[in-house]
Amino acid sequence: MIKGILVINNHGKPRLTKFYEHIPVERQQAMIKECFMLISKRSDRVCNFLEDVGAWSKDTKLVYRVYATLYFIFVVDGSESELGILDLIHVFVESLDHVFENVCELDLIFHTDKVHHILDEVVMGGMVLETNLQEILTSVKEQEELESKGSKIAQAKYKLEAAAAVG
Repeated sequence: MIKGILVINNHGKPRLTKFYEHIPVERQQAMIKECFMLISKRSDRVCNFLEDVGAWSKDTKLVYRVYATLYFIFVVDGSESELGILDLIHVFVESLDHVFENVCELDLIFHTDKVHHILDEVVMGGMVLETNLQEILTSVKEQEELESKGSKIAQAKYKLEAAAAVG
């Protein structure tokens, strides 16, 4: 099971945090800080996972990948495959890359709702929902179309109300 997902920039600032277990905010912040300190000091030549990290419970692994200036970290229990999670991180980043056309840190900052929607298409409640990139992109496109239709309906309703108030 996935316990949490973190995206942290190379200065230690969290850009996305999602925990699938109830953890007090103070403890979350300590965990984020510890994850960054452990991972940022690691060489590029070592494997992309750590086991039995201090702030997390026993039988917990950090599986991560670095893309440009961002660390994508998935906190998982012992039952998850490290290679499977590395692939899942890659699918998530590819999804972001397709939606934002060359994703960067600013996209994560200014479009958090869309980023969380994409993440929820991949993982929900700590369980992997979808790994097929095309399925994820189709779902995101359908959501954008619904939002667009809802926006048009709201605009039409506003115009009708304004016309009724004038007349």
